[in-house]
Amino acid sequence: MSRSDLELIETTSRRLETAPVGSDVPGQRILVSGWVARRRTLDDGSRQIFGFLLPGDPLEGRRRRHAGLAALTPVETAEASALFEAAEDSLLHAGLTEGFEAIRDEEERLLLDHIVRLGKLSAYERTAHLLLELRERLARVGLADDQHLPMPLTQETLADALGLSIVHVNRTVQQLRRDGMLELRSGVATLPDPEALADLCGYQPLRAPRPATGPAAPSDAPREAAAPLG
Repeated sequence: MSRSDLELIETTSRRLETAPVGSDVPGQRILVSGWVARRRTLDDGSRQIFGFLLPGDPLEGRRRRHAGLAALTPVETAEASALFEAAEDSLLHAGLTEGFEAIRDEEERLLLDHIVRLGKLSAYERTAHLLLELRERLARVGLADDQHLPMPLTQETLADALGLSIVHVNRTVQQLRRDGMLELRSGVATLPDPEALADLCGYQPLRAPRPATGPAAPSDAPREAAAPLG
């Protein structure tokens, strides 16, 4: 990126705001810490989660026309309207433009993967596939390693994301644990054999993740009034 691109990013990182669990998160921001769900709530109060936003992801305002953003954990965001505007100018900010285009391409890939997950995979495969996806995305920003990732999601949240009942999620998680494919402890999920898990559910990596800089941290554990995933 150009010097002006980097200066814009540095300026953005100084304007931070926090939001509590369960609150709506505004667009035109960058997620600095915490987990956010892109979701739609139905008239009966039930919700469908279309995807999870993780640290480093942009929260683009135009997406809010179709699905709202809800904080699953305490979150910290950076005001980034100037960054989004600059990314529209491919002549002056070619690096930013290219970066945002890559992000949008991956968002489409993630949404298509989610549709296939809901439409073609079993409950066991859906859960495994989502865990592997989250692990890969978190590894890029140093929040996961080859086998460990923070797991702040409740069974209720996972059920809303995977189109399952909470009871079905609980049974599936317990089966993964009995099969030696998943361990849960102190807000951290461990995948003892991610390669075998990927073969089982047909997971294809988004792209090679960066090496992690440290162990997974459970600091973003949710405070929802629901049973924890474990």
